[in-house]
This record gives sequence, structure tokens and C-alpha cells, in this order.
Amino acid sequence: MAAGVTPSGRVFAAVVPSAEVVLALSDGLSSLAIPGKPVPPPNWHVTLRFVGRVDDVTYDRWLGALDQVTSRPVRIGLKGLGAFPHPPRATVLWAGVDAPGIEDLAGVVEEATQVAGLPAEERRFRPHLTLARIRPPADVRAVLERGRRIPTLSWMADAFHVMSAVGSRYVVHESFNLG
Repeated sequence: MAAGVTPSGRVFAAVVPSAEVVLALSDGLSSLAIPGKPVPPPNWHVTLRFVGRVDDVTYDRWLGALDQVTSRPVRIGLKGLGAFPHPPRATVLWAGVDAPGIEDLAGVVEEATQVAGLPAEERRFRPHLTLARIRPPADVRAVLERGRRIPTLSWMADAFHVMSAVGSRYVVHESFNLG
């Protein structure tokens, strides 16, 4: 791993769904009237750890610590739709993640983040794939009900990535193989 150019946007570690899963999920969602601002399918990801803006030294330390992460590839399933904070007044619509190994992967990424000198994450890890951001909040119960017809989709995540938000798109800066 070479020293990276520090991203200027909000930085995070994530796994990205396969092209086949993105296509199938897009197709499954096409008939739903999803409120708010949809996240474009090329931006879909499952965040393992959000770190925000980082300076050059911290970023390079984080990359070095992530390069030491050892984990097996993880089978990730997307199952059902949900909403934060709750369906009657949702601000985020998401696809649920069913992946027993993702908690372990997020845990080792969290350890690497702390080794790099970043503070521990205070929130509980809740894996999900954000589909839309909803402002003002809206009732999405009908969308969740209709979303039950979307088939369960899965892929084998054999890498995770350091990404950042640059304007309205997400950019991959570094990739780390699993296994």
C-alpha cells in the first residue's frame, strides 16, 4: 500500500455491491414510489466505518492500519427495506443487510481506525445500504410493504474500500482485499 492522497471529502470504509446486485436491486425498486432524494445506484455501499474529514498524517496512519486487517471474504445479503429513525417519520430509506461476517469485518476496521489515532465509534454498528434521504420526513410504511416483493440478493465481498463523498458522488481511493 502506497501513501494515499488525502481525500478532501467525508471519508469512510465500505463494501460495494456487485454490478449484478446493483442491477437487480435497481430493477426491483423501479416500481416503488420512493420519496426523497434517491441515492444513485453507482453510489450504493455498506459503510463499515465513517471517519469524516481527516488530515494527511491521520489518513496515512489509517491506511497503514487498514493494510494490516485480516478477514475472510464476507457473503452479504440484502433483505427487505427499512427506515431511520422509524417508518412513519422516515429520513432515510435503506435495504437491510443480512451478513453474519460483516460485524467481524466492521470490528477489525474499527480497531484499525483506533490504532490510527481516531476516536472510537460511539454508535452501534447497524449495517444497511442507503437508498434515499428524505427531507422533510415522510411516512414510508406503504413503500416498505410493497418492498417485501423484492427478492433477497447477495454477493461475496472480497474487498473493502476507503471512499469519500465528492459532491454528489462517492469515489474509491484505496481498496483492501479480504482473504
